[in-house]
Amino acid sequence: MENLDNILESLLFVAGEAVAISDITAKLDVTKNEIEKAAKRLQEKYGEKCGINLLTFNGKLQFSSNPKFAEQVSTVLNPIRQRNLTKATMETASIIAYKQPITRMEIEEIRGVGCDYAINVLLEHKLIEVVGRKDTVGHPALFGTTDEFLKRFDISSIDELPDYQQMIEDIKKINEKPTDDSLYNNFKVEEQTEEEVEQKLTEIAKDDLTDHIEEETDDFVDSNLEQFDDDDLV
Repeated sequence: MENLDNILESLLFVAGEAVAISDITAKLDVTKNEIEKAAKRLQEKYGEKCGINLLTFNGKLQFSSNPKFAEQVSTVLNPIRQRNLTKATMETASIIAYKQPITRMEIEEIRGVGCDYAINVLLEHKLIEVVGRKDTVGHPALFGTTDEFLKRFDISSIDELPDYQQMIEDIKKINEKPTDDSLYNNFKVEEQTEEEVEQKLTEIAKDDLTDHIEEETDDFVDSNLEQFDDDDLV
């Protein structure tokens, strides 16, 4: 299609929110490959020095302000800076990201403490959502991450998180034969039960996601001008 780059640019500008590539191809009668190529050209056009970036995530496209200029944008449009998500909230988010779909009780079993407040904050900011009901007594809600979660932490899909099962195997190997070079030599290697290995894995998985989240959260919070009313970020 002629002028596809310009059409896509206009479409995303007017939309102001994420637009599914499938919706674009269906309405404009173009292929997914053509849209992806046009999106790539736009990403090159709106490079690191530009004030606008083009995000791609979960089969969707959206314009966003450049995180590099978040402080200046915030100074003008958001003079009263709000505090970020708490450590407990981000810890809960990381558990949901790895274990979804997961119930509130299952999250609390992993964390060892209540998580009502953390879940409510994540729901309020649309980082998680109810994705179904578990077929058990009471039919508790099952939580999963959202597109907003992907955008906030600058990942295209949950698949980009460190592989959970591979981490289990790595820990098992360490238990069999410890090595000084291991990524996981930050805890004492000794004979452990399957449950203990699983618990340690969960802690490491949460730390891995948290490290990534710490690097991205401030920029994405400011660049998208969203208010947080929580305390200390993990």
